[in-house]
Amino acid sequence: MLRFINYDIVFQEIPGEVTLAINLSNCPYRCRRCHSSYLWENTGELLDENVLAILLEKYRNAITCICFMGGDAYPKKVMELAIFLREKTNSSIKIGWYSGRDTLFDTTFLQYFDYIKLGPYVEKLGGLDVVTTNQRFYRIENGKMIDITSRFQTINLRS
Repeated sequence: MLRFINYDIVFQEIPGEVTLAINLSNCPYRCRRCHSSYLWENTGELLDENVLAILLEKYRNAITCICFMGGDAYPKKVMELAIFLREKTNSSIKIGWYSGRDTLFDTTFLQYFDYIKLGPYVEKLGGLDVVTTNQRFYRIENGKMIDITSRFQTINLRS
């Protein structure tokens, strides 16, 4: 069962989008120095189509995107919820997924998502905001994954 701990409207997770980020529990990776270790346990409220419809109704006029933060223990359920959103919103709301997987569980995912982040957090490589990161952030266009990770990275102009 897919469960969520909390959600918030955020501005940095998906470039150029006002995003309702839903934090999913039961992360199987438990990355060292994870900034979201509270998501390791299988706790929280059930996330299903009914709950998602309520959140969508409540925030539809305030957001441009919904992003599932995690859910790697149940990737098929994440895809089912993305399909539900795609049908319910007719693509007026973008859909993202932050996954700790190195690769997609199934390339079928590409038709239901607008954005996908892949890769576990590796402390010595850093997060999306550094050029050494192993993580990759993709915009999905016409079934193709376009790497836009660099949009998270800024040039350090200090000497």
